[in-house]
Amino acid sequence: MKRTLLVLGITLAAAMPAKADMTHKIMSSISLQVGGAVTSADRIGSSFAISGSGVDTTDGTTANTISAGTITSGIYAPGTIAATQDTPGEAFSFSQSYTQGDAVPTSAVTTGAAANFGSIVSTAHGVAGDLAGTIASDGTMTITAGGANTLAIGQLTTEITIK
Repeated sequence: MKRTLLVLGITLAAAMPAKADMTHKIMSSISLQVGGAVTSADRIGSSFAISGSGVDTTDGTTANTISAGTITSGIYAPGTIAATQDTPGEAFSFSQSYTQGDAVPTSAVTTGAAANFGSIVSTAHGVAGDLAGTIASDGTMTITAGGANTLAIGQLTTEITIK
């Protein structure tokens, strides 16, 4: 009798279901993006610098003078500056630099056009072309590249939690 109860007890224990708190999540996504056209233009201003010692300067009309120059369409023109040594044979230094700025446009720039400025960054609009993405029921992803300025991202996340 003891053996029968022991066998019956083992059989019942093996047949009882195991209890567990288990969660399974499957998340998938595909993101397809087509970028728009972007243009950024920065107008560069004029700059002029002059320095020296032991020299006399002239703008061609008045000795010891540096011309204020002229401004036309927003562009500064310093004029011609000449330098002569104060005392021949003595030490002297003279330097000048000039950066020509961008002219002020005569009319507003329209969408899709860019002013002729010194600093321009332009990106063409996106072309969807063959841009596509699918997720099958088994989680298999198919992503097809598009044209210029497009982005395709696929993600599959599987999570199992057992408590």
